[in-house]
Amino acid sequence: MARSFQELRSKMSPSGKAASAAEYDRLTKELSLQELRKARELTQTSIAAELEIAQGDVSKLERRTDMYISTLANYLHAVGAELEIRAVFPDGHAVKITQFAEEPRSAR
Repeated sequence: MARSFQELRSKMSPSGKAASAAEYDRLTKELSLQELRKARELTQTSIAAELEIAQGDVSKLERRTDMYISTLANYLHAVGAELEIRAVFPDGHAVKITQFAEEPRSAR
């Protein structure tokens, strides 16, 4: 007999729940573009429509390891996010880079 996740979670110890929550936080802070899109329950087709490009081009975008900042900003805008670029120094100090804060444009 299958059990629901809620049922299993309710039987976890407090330390188990804390460990599970910590792992969830860690995993959701590091996502590929494809994982981010899926987490937002969006399809490549819906992203393509928003960006006015073909679905296959969205697939290519999600596999790229290098792209223009504007392309990344447009993709993130299509999934409901805004791009923020920060420089993080070894001492932990972080500075938001504002040079790229333009409105996203078409990804064509």
